[in-house]
Parts: sequence; structure tokens; C-alpha cells
Amino acid sequence: MKRTALGLAVLLALVAMGTTPVHAAGHGHQKVRKVGILLVAFGSSEQSTQVSFDNIDRKVRAAYPGIPVRWAYTSTIIRKKLARQGKMLDSPEVALARMQDEDFTHVAVQSLHTIGGAEFHDLRRTVGAFTAMGAFERIMLGYPLLATQKDMERSVDAILGIIPAHRKKSEAVVFMGHGSHHPANAFYAALMFQVQRRDPNIFIGCVEGYPPIDEVLAMLQEKKIQKVYLMPFMSVAGDHAKNDMAGDEPDSWKTILTEAGIECELILKGIAEFDSFVEIWVDHIQGPLAHFDQ
Repeated sequence: MKRTALGLAVLLALVAMGTTPVHAAGHGHQKVRKVGILLVAFGSSEQSTQVSFDNIDRKVRAAYPGIPVRWAYTSTIIRKKLARQGKMLDSPEVALARMQDEDFTHVAVQSLHTIGGAEFHDLRRTVGAFTAMGAFERIMLGYPLLATQKDMERSVDAILGIIPAHRKKSEAVVFMGHGSHHPANAFYAALMFQVQRRDPNIFIGCVEGYPPIDEVLAMLQEKKIQKVYLMPFMSVAGDHAKNDMAGDEPDSWKTILTEAGIECELILKGIAEFDSFVEIWVDHIQGPLAHFDQ
């Protein structure tokens, strides 16, 4: 609610300042076409996760040369933590207001979320508000990682391509997704179903959604799995990966599985460190850009 209220306040402030549709700017003269890309992630305050964001940034700039790229984090807590470290990151609302002030006419807003959950739909509402306000000639939102069946198939291929080469077929790979109360959480179970058609010992659970770790453990025990590789199914290997998955606390996945007699090997790399995943997000930017030329 606070994030939504803040976004509304920014939009109302822009209207109060006399913001007008771009076609009316300059006393009836249209602005020169200026296309930009806004990459939007939840964010992270851990320095070790920057490798994931750097990889995304590098791939986007290589795929769309000549198009300016901006960043925004949706998490207020993360932005405040970074600000105390001297690193300033905008919210999506502020980033778009800046782009409007910089005379961008067409903006492709690319979600770097995994599923179209609550965070994605908050971003969708922000894009809708800027559309209704007439801030740009065109502003469109790109799909998150998992949105279509093609995305699912590409993600299955990507998962199979990043599992440890030395892993034996009798050993399992357990991915930790974030999860959500949003209906889009169903993508995690659907993805596990599809990946298990090709490798039955790969599992995907959620730290804040379904399937939970207790159900994943039950499936591992049914198959008498003795060793698992734990990997995050998140863009970055941040707090959830380091603590909820790999931590020493009693409720961490590593502790739960170890106490059940299952050996754990940890791989702390976010999926955005792997090009096969990043390319899915990068390709989604083409959707909005293609509409700009219609």
C-alpha cells in the first residue's frame, strides 16, 4: 500500500506541475523521437549480487545499441539501504518522471521479475498511470521471465544447462524460488512439472510460496535421494539464497535437508549470472520496441 500511495503521489505531483501530453509540448510541436529502456528489478543491497545486474545491463546494451538504458528498484527498503551506502537508485515512478523530463518519447519498461506476481502488477499499474497521463507517446511493459509457454521451454533448457556437470543422475538438484501469494505463483510448480519430464530429479520449491520445502523434502525422501545440489532460482544470490537456502539457521533449506540425512552441496549463483536466462528477459524487450514502430 505504501508503494502504491507513493507512486500515486508522484503522479499527482507531476500533474500539478503542469505535465501535458508530449504531442502538446513545445506549443503544438511534437518532440523529436527518443526511445529509452527502463530495467526494473526488486533490487539488492548486497555487493556480491551486482554481478547479476551487470550481466543483464551488458546484455541489454549489446542487444539494443544506441538506446539509453536506465535502472529502477521497486524495493523501498533496498533503495534506502543503498542510499546509506551512497548509492542512489530510483523507484520506477521517479525513474519514469526523470525520463519524461529528459524528453524521452517512447519507453520500454522491462520487468526483471521471475513471474507476473504482485511486484509485476504494481509495475503494470505504474506504467498504466503514465500512459493515462500522456507522459510519453508510447510506454509499454515487457514480460517477466516466465510468461509464455515458450518462456517455460527456454527456462527448462536453461536449467538443464546450468546444473553441475559432475552431478550424478541419482543425485537431485533443488532450486529455491522466491514464491508469492499471487496466483502467478503457479508458474513454479508448472515449471517443475515440465523440467521433470526431462530430468525427474530436478525440483523447484519456494521460500514464500508453493511448493514449500517440506513438500520438496517429502518428494526427495520418496525417491531415497541422498545428495542434493541447492541453487537459487532468483535473478541474484542475495539474502534469501545466503540465509534461507544456505544459512545455518534451523529453518534454512540446507539445515532441514541435512537433518533429514541428505547431503547438500551449495551453488550460490543467481540465474541472471547465466546468459541463457538473461537472454529471455532481453528478448522480451523486443515486444515493446516492436510496437513503437507500428
